Amino acid sequence: MFKPANAVQIKVSIDEIQPQVWRRLVLPIDWNLQHLHLGIQAAFNWWNYHLYEFRIGGLRYGDIEVLTEDATDDDPRVFDQTEVRLLDFEEGSVFSYNYDFGDGWRHTVAVEEFLTLAPSPKQGSCIAGERARPPEDVGGVSGYERFLEIIADKEDPEYTETIRWCGGYFDPEWLDLAVVDKDLRNALRSSNGACTNQNPNPCPRNELDEVQDRRLEGI
Repeated sequence: MFKPANAVQIKVSIDEIQPQVWRRLVLPIDWNLQHLHLGIQAAFNWWNYHLYEFRIGGLRYGDIEVLTEDATDDDPRVFDQTEVRLLDFEEGSVFSYNYDFGDGWRHTVAVEEFLTLAPSPKQGSCIAGERARPPEDVGGVSGYERFLEIIADKEDPEYTETIRWCGGYFDPEWLDLAVVDKDLRNALRSSNGACTNQNPNPCPRNELDEVQDRRLEGI
C-alpha cells in the first residue's frame, strides 16, 4: 500500500568555506520556509538576530514586512515565506538561504530525498554534518579567514584580543551531532530561534566593531 512522504532530507552547506561546513537534516514535510529558517539557525547555532532571505528560482522569499523595508530596485518584491512548504519542492531542487546581509553568509540548500517515516516527524533532526560555523559578526568569508589565521598564531599582535573576543577558544572542526540534533528538535519552541545547548560566540558586537576597525586601519 502506497504511503505518501511525510519528511524530507536536505543538505545545507555554507558557501565559500573550505573544508565545507554542512548539516544534513530530516524535516517534517509540512514545514514552511519560516520553519526552515529557524531549523537552519538551530542546526548551525546562528544567533538569529540578522536579516535573512531565501532565493528560489530568482525570486526572493522571507518576512514581507521586514524585507520590504530593505527592498531595492534590483529586489523590489518579497514573497511570503509562509506560503512555501517543503512539500512544494522536488528531489534535486537547490536554492539559497542568505543570513546576515552584512557578513553575507550564503547557504546552499539541496533537497536530497523525500521519506516516509513512522511515526510522522513533528520536529526536525540532524543526522550528519561537519565543522563549526564561523563566529557571528566575524566579517564574512574574508574576515573568517583572517580570524583563523590569527587564532592559529599566538605571536600575531591581534591574537590576545581576538581570542578574548571569541570566548577564549574556537575549534573550527567542532561538531557534537547529539547537541546539534537537540537544538534542532527544539527549534520551533523558541520565539527567536536562539539555541541553548551549543557553545555560542559570546562577543558583544561593539567589541567586534572595534577590532574590525583596527584591522581596516592596518590595511
